[in-house]
Amino acid sequence: MTDPTDKSDQLRPMPDDWRRALAVVAHPDDLEYGCAAAIAGWTDGGREIAYLLATRGEAGIDTVAPAECAPLREREQRASAAVVGVSTVEFLDHSDGVVEYGTALRRDIAAAVRRHRPELVITLNHRDTWGGTVWNTPDHRAVGLAALDAAADAGNRWIFPELISEQGLEPWNGVRWVAVAGSSTPTHAVDAAAGLERSVRSLLEHRTYIEALTREDPEQYCRSFLTGSAEAAGARFGGRPAVTFELFPR
Repeated sequence: MTDPTDKSDQLRPMPDDWRRALAVVAHPDDLEYGCAAAIAGWTDGGREIAYLLATRGEAGIDTVAPAECAPLREREQRASAAVVGVSTVEFLDHSDGVVEYGTALRRDIAAAVRRHRPELVITLNHRDTWGGTVWNTPDHRAVGLAALDAAADAGNRWIFPELISEQGLEPWNGVRWVAVAGSSTPTHAVDAAAGLERSVRSLLEHRTYIEALTREDPEQYCRSFLTGSAEAAGARFGGRPAVTFELFPR
């Protein structure tokens, strides 16, 4: 058990001297299972946050065919984002379940970074596991790693020069950090208290997916998962409910 008096184990507050962020993840619901409470607090403070999703989550519900599932999950994601103050939600249309790390994915994310010009890029755990023996999915790994790389690609005019010639997207070298949510080795945290209730409501907007995922009452499931995670993280953040990140400065 973590000793709350052990200062060497405490998480540092996330930087707050920024105005724009881009959150890059693989699927609808990825942000809601991790950092929506932090995002709610950030938008309350006047910060601009856009979402970029590599897929539409079309392979996520066994009982719903992909052609029907994709628009359904897109609608749920847009409604979910609105709960925490995010109005810009973009989809790249890579294929759910078989996203490949490589130059095509890096280029798409780098283009979005150049369009939105964030100081902070947020993504999800790119490592093989969630810590221990819980295996991470290929999509999460591919998108998380590509987001880390694309944050640098976006600032180099000689990488993907077609973004300039074909789309008029000049290099953006203003990304100062990439924050990885869901890391088993977090370094920083954000107080989740103000945004926690909205994060529950935000996850609940993915009702079709959640009802296919669990037999529990959806609200009880969402509340238990998110409050439990925030309270556990709080043991390393002064006892306050928290959302954790592994922060990579650039």
